[in-house]
Amino acid sequence: MTENMMSEDNLVVVEDKGAYATLRMNRPEKRNAMNVAIRVAMLEALERLKGRVGAIVITGTEGSFCAGLDLKEESALRAAGTASDPATSWQAVNVAIRAHPAVFIAAVNGIALGGGVTLINVCDLAIASERAQMGMPEMGFATYPGLAGPSTQYSLTRKRHAWLMFTTDRIDGATAAEWGLVNKVVPHDSLLVEAEAVAAKIGQFDQTALAVSKAAMDRIPVEIDWNGAFDFGVGQIERIRRESNAGDEGMARFSSGERLVGQG
Repeated sequence: MTENMMSEDNLVVVEDKGAYATLRMNRPEKRNAMNVAIRVAMLEALERLKGRVGAIVITGTEGSFCAGLDLKEESALRAAGTASDPATSWQAVNVAIRAHPAVFIAAVNGIALGGGVTLINVCDLAIASERAQMGMPEMGFATYPGLAGPSTQYSLTRKRHAWLMFTTDRIDGATAAEWGLVNKVVPHDSLLVEAEAVAAKIGQFDQTALAVSKAAMDRIPVEIDWNGAFDFGVGQIERIRRESNAGDEGMARFSSGERLVGQG
């Protein structure tokens, strides 16, 4: 039986379909950018789904999958001297997905930038719409892609990772499939049908077997420390900030409405 669950502000819409669930990021006016409120809503949804389903499809609303962090909110919080809460950070959300017992399938319905690419990377499987566009715009902001960088390096060859990081060019769904960033690309109108079919197939399997097998993927042949990798990535942002004012200057231009290189 289908059960709908929504966050208080409807920022996250969850449909529990028994063997699997769908989780839809619902902030289309900001291209599903991750502000504090939607991150909290995602963490709460993930916790509610533990032990209930074997697979979870994550997708976006309208033309966007996820445009990454809400940089204007982050900039305003930093200007106000408000310390971010590590427990509700974007890093915490992505680590929670890797630690979750369910198998995650990214249904990439549109634009995925920066943190949106991170979300694709931490999902176990990914299916992209032919309309999808993926990229890492951080270099245009004079910074390192703190989470997208390490997680993409886990997923792609060095040359392909370098192309995304240094050029800020976007790739389409077909290229993402060719590179191995996603499993397959499908016509836009069949994206959710395809993703939910995979989720339903996986969801029929024993949840203990799924959880143990998922955890093993990060331990063979060597253990992957997602939290440590993300800490390293964030540390590179801080290093650039210490050694150059370009990032702060770029953020100021962005906040004033200027479009930066690589920005969506």
